[in-house]
Amino acid sequence: MRRFADQIAVVTGGASGIGAATVRRLATEGATVAVLDIDKQGAADVAAEVDGLAVPVDVTDPESVRRAILSAEIDLGRIDVLVTNAGGDRPGFFIDTTPADWQAVLAVNLLGVMSCVHAALPGMRRRGSGTIVIMASEAGRVGTPAGAAYSAAKAGAIGFMKAIAREWARCGVRCNAVAPGPIDTPLLRNLEESGKLGATMRQAMINATALGRTGTADEVAASIAFLASADASYLTGHTLAVSGGLSMW
Repeated sequence: MRRFADQIAVVTGGASGIGAATVRRLATEGATVAVLDIDKQGAADVAAEVDGLAVPVDVTDPESVRRAILSAEIDLGRIDVLVTNAGGDRPGFFIDTTPADWQAVLAVNLLGVMSCVHAALPGMRRRGSGTIVIMASEAGRVGTPAGAAYSAAKAGAIGFMKAIAREWARCGVRCNAVAPGPIDTPLLRNLEESGKLGATMRQAMINATALGRTGTADEVAASIAFLASADASYLTGHTLAVSGGLSMW
């Protein structure tokens, strides 16, 4: 299946985890992919796998985002698909966090998303077409302990997605989000190994799912590819939960 033949895709946070899985999935289905990440070497390695383009970016810096999106457009000709996947967290119970922690989490998970969409939308508007998939989280829909700022940022990303969907549908641009639950990624494993996410809390996350397991990066990538493809041509403003039944609404 080559649903993205002759299409150009940009994936932020594409050097590892869900981002890298998404790059590989889109490339397998025919897309030429620009891999954007603050990890220059990681982005280069993933881009080399798929004969794509590696572009360094710091999504917390709007000017860095503007340059990266412009570079992808110049080198590849346009952007048909934008996946705003870059994210991160500073877990801790809210009373133990600081304003600097909140600002850092909001900067990457919400303001970074806004910067990426702001930079890519003008080209999509000129062409009268484009698809945007925003990485949200079930944390933004149901909340998560030790993740108040993260939950707030992801809830904001969902609201932002809906506004963009309403603003730009008549211009041929669709915007949707995916909301993963507990996914087996390097980020989750690093949190466990660092002691910031205890085994008890990890198991509680798994127990909250109907399927009783963590998901995989490939499972999330498959959902992203669906939303970005013509198979979802009548979907916009939708948040697709990829969470094993953690929430069902």
